[in-house]
Amino acid sequence: MGKLRCRCETRTARTQRGFTLMELMVVISIISILMGIAAGMYYKSVTRSKEAALKQDLFTMRQAIDQFTLDKQRAPSSLEELVSADYLRAVPIDPMTNHKDWQTVYEDVVLSADQTATGITDVHSASDSVSPFEGSAYSSW
Repeated sequence: MGKLRCRCETRTARTQRGFTLMELMVVISIISILMGIAAGMYYKSVTRSKEAALKQDLFTMRQAIDQFTLDKQRAPSSLEELVSADYLRAVPIDPMTNHKDWQTVYEDVVLSADQTATGITDVHSASDSVSPFEGSAYSSW
């Protein structure tokens, strides 16, 4: 009688040691779904941060262009001229293209009556991509 009871205990202990294939598949499926959601959220947050950096860079460069034009009574001929005149520390890298390949706009616009020469009036991103959040091209910002 002692041997019979021993077999039952051994069989019960053996069945409670591991997980079934179905349990493992459910856990792996849940982990895969959570990873997919997290990856999508990460991509969106990276894109939003790049857009915020782009907006800030454009604002800073446009302010520097306007200030240079008002101070020197002429528009800058290049972004590097803003750096050499200490209106910018450095030409920033376009966060959308990862290069210093900004599109500059040259116009014959005068900001003041004393302005003697025209030059750069605006700057845009060189990226052809469209913002997934605002629906407009980065080059139009």
